[in-house]
Amino acid sequence: MKQNKLTNFQSSLRHKFLKKGVKMIAPETVFFSKNTKIGKNVTIEPYVVFADKVSVGNNVRILSFSHLEGVKIENNVNIGPYARIRPGTILKSGSKVGNFVEIKKSVIGKGSKLNHLSYIGDTKIGKKVNIGAGTITCNYDGVQKNKTIIDDEVFVGSNSSLVAPIKLEKKSMVGAGSVITKKVSNNSLVLTRANQIEIKNYKRKK
Repeated sequence: MKQNKLTNFQSSLRHKFLKKGVKMIAPETVFFSKNTKIGKNVTIEPYVVFADKVSVGNNVRILSFSHLEGVKIENNVNIGPYARIRPGTILKSGSKVGNFVEIKKSVIGKGSKLNHLSYIGDTKIGKKVNIGAGTITCNYDGVQKNKTIIDDEVFVGSNSSLVAPIKLEKKSMVGAGSVITKKVSNNSLVLTRANQIEIKNYKRKK
């Protein structure tokens, strides 16, 4: 009986959003909450879950296998596939969250991009920021959660770790493969790498 009620409830929500003009490729695979809010010209691909308190603006596209909870999505945002957006997150207009990206309790500024394989937690990101693949914010020190601030037009290279609390100032750049533990100044390049060592004519032990 409970299963029938749940099925009927989801069917009614899907019908409501389809009637409002939401485009769903496979409606039967999309799950909503009673407080889900969706604007105009929104496309939802298969196997997307809207958990509690999700608000979606206009001209938004949510790709397959994404899970959203407690998030405010502004206009002209692209999400997924395989994105997990956790409570306390705001995705500003024109931002892009790509595949295998997890965001928690963070603001992603206008036109900023996190295209793949990143974790962003307890972070405020400004406008037109690029976060490279494999970047993580190290927000938990074992006792408390710490903040990361990334100002406008910052570029973070792939496979970087930002150890909070930390601030990257406007138009700064982080070289790929870096572990950043101190404030980065405006318009500067910062990188932390060990020297590359090459041993000529090396022979493996047998």
